[in-house]
Amino acid sequence: MNKTVAFLTLGCKVNLYDTEAMTELFSKRGYEIRDFEQKADIYVINTCTVTNFGDKKSRQMIRRARRKNPLAIIIATGCYAQVADSEVAAIDGINIVLGTANRLNIVDIAENYSPDEPVLNLVSDIKKEKIFEPMSVESMKDRTRAYMKIQDGCNRYCSYCIIPYARGPIRSRPLEDVVAEAKRLADNGFKEIVLTGIHIASYGAENGNFSFIDAIEAVNNVEGIERIRFSSMEPKAITDEFIERVGRCEKVCDHYHLSLQSGCDKTLKEMNRRYSCEEYYEAVCKLRKAFPDVAVTTDVIAGFPGESDEDFAQTLDFLRKVHIDKIHAFPYSPKKGTPAAARKDQVAPEVKAKRTEQLLRLSDMLNEEFLLRFKGKEKAVLFENKSDGYWCGHTTNYIKVMVKTDENINNLLKNTVLTSVYEPEIMLGELKNG
Repeated sequence: MNKTVAFLTLGCKVNLYDTEAMTELFSKRGYEIRDFEQKADIYVINTCTVTNFGDKKSRQMIRRARRKNPLAIIIATGCYAQVADSEVAAIDGINIVLGTANRLNIVDIAENYSPDEPVLNLVSDIKKEKIFEPMSVESMKDRTRAYMKIQDGCNRYCSYCIIPYARGPIRSRPLEDVVAEAKRLADNGFKEIVLTGIHIASYGAENGNFSFIDAIEAVNNVEGIERIRFSSMEPKAITDEFIERVGRCEKVCDHYHLSLQSGCDKTLKEMNRRYSCEEYYEAVCKLRKAFPDVAVTTDVIAGFPGESDEDFAQTLDFLRKVHIDKIHAFPYSPKKGTPAAARKDQVAPEVKAKRTEQLLRLSDMLNEEFLLRFKGKEKAVLFENKSDGYWCGHTTNYIKVMVKTDENINNLLKNTVLTSVYEPEIMLGELKNG
């Protein structure tokens, strides 16, 4: 009978990539990959610690795995396991704690462990990690869009963020490895690649031998890849040189997620964000001048410690001024171990909830205005899945489009006329060829 393993991923796209890489390690050793809700010999929970809710969810999933199979080996990896290894090791049912390093050896670690042994805590000092762990992915099951991790770690230490403590200093994947994996993914039929990392704009900064735009250009030259996206960037990365060079990369999608967090300079300074509102505005203007159909989306934290009504009003005004195309809004969540969590001027939960709701309403309004710009226009859509009789896909500027057709258009690029707004973020369309 085949040995079996099940995975559960919490948190970001980087965690998703890490799970895919670990899944392939087990698969190559003959393991049957099972759904997390099924009984398995080994369970791997890739944890998240961005918020306290992430910690709680991680603990719940570890206990759920133990209930699925009392004899299984339960492994916790990821950010929560890294920053709170002793806490995770004390959870009833855990066997192995790995953290965010040394995942290449996870199969050997699991196979050499006996459930009768004490909890094995293998979490290392992430601050001493200097080399990008060479995990790779050759195929992503049930997806047409492939994520490729090219960078790990962060040196920014924003006052609210635990991630530098969980992921360590910046480490970049060698450029030749980036190209090699892009070629493998193209050979496996993927048309779209999303370059991901913890602080992706810092790619190559630790040695100065290459930069993020070098990685973009290299992937742009890979035959078979038709679209390139990348994860969140900071506004200072949008330089004239970056725009000039990315403008020559015909496969790069015109969608930029520029993290803002606050539209108030006082709050940005207290967050230890290293840009001003004016610098953010200038970056957006540069993008829109260079790429007329570009979508600019962002993250905003509501109710950061010390944020007054006036500070929040400045944020709303700034978002209207920039005319952000979509806002991901989150109430501030104190994270133990960060400077912001220790502040005494925490904003009341009901105030944070109200501000978050205001941000979401503004987002819906701005997003509808953005979508209406494309009503009646023809855009290329990469179709990814079928749901409730509609094929669903995305334009280059990340408008989700739904069309009704009997044709199997999975993983195909099709010219589509966008006919109407269905709901926030989604438009209905008709295939140009009928």
